[in-house]
Amino acid sequence: MSANEKKLAPMIAIVGCDGSGKSTVVEQALVWAQSYGPAASAHLGKQGGNLGRALNNLPLIGKWIERVQESKAVKVHKAYDADKTPEFLPSLVIYLLTLRRLRRYHRMMKLRSKGLIIITDRYPQNEYTKAIDGPGLSITAKGSSIVRWLAKQEHKAFQWMTSYTPDLVIRLNVDLDTACARKPDHKRDSLEKKIKVVPQLTFNGAPIAEIDTVQPLEDVLAEVREVISQSLTERGYDKHTC
Repeated sequence: MSANEKKLAPMIAIVGCDGSGKSTVVEQALVWAQSYGPAASAHLGKQGGNLGRALNNLPLIGKWIERVQESKAVKVHKAYDADKTPEFLPSLVIYLLTLRRLRRYHRMMKLRSKGLIIITDRYPQNEYTKAIDGPGLSITAKGSSIVRWLAKQEHKAFQWMTSYTPDLVIRLNVDLDTACARKPDHKRDSLEKKIKVVPQLTFNGAPIAEIDTVQPLEDVLAEVREVISQSLTERGYDKHTC
């Protein structure tokens, strides 16, 4: 941890595949953190899926947008399989989503520098390209000079974000069938890929608490409260009694 990081308030990252219960855990983790001092939450995912699903639900044009998205997604995956960068427009969208994430990260860091304890929903990783919460563009793949430039800029953003190590990572583990049952609008193969990658992420050597989210919710939250309490106490925070 650098000298600058030591001056920052604690940052606790909640990570896991879709369907692992991140939103519920983040909400309750924030309430618990606030009993130790001022705290705020930040969503550090790309949020592209939420945007896409919202567009697909629009009247009249929603189905057309969905077909266009699926067609673009197929082309992107074919490019990845051939170790090529996607076409310019999909690459630009991927980069713009990264800029949105970077803007939220900057806002989060401002709050952290003011002394607020931070609870994050997701956390960027730079270990696996084209994987959950990682860069969407490869800097080594073949492609146009413009797209390769976008890939380099995206990787610079991820290098900066991941240079800050969370004080604690709470990793929510879930099996595929449970994730699919909780997220029926998500594709099974997509969830399967995420579930395989999540356990391999190291988050720059951050302390990681493993939580099984298949167990009853009250047990999950009890474990989360315990590890947050321990982490904040070790950083010198006292729980408010009033």
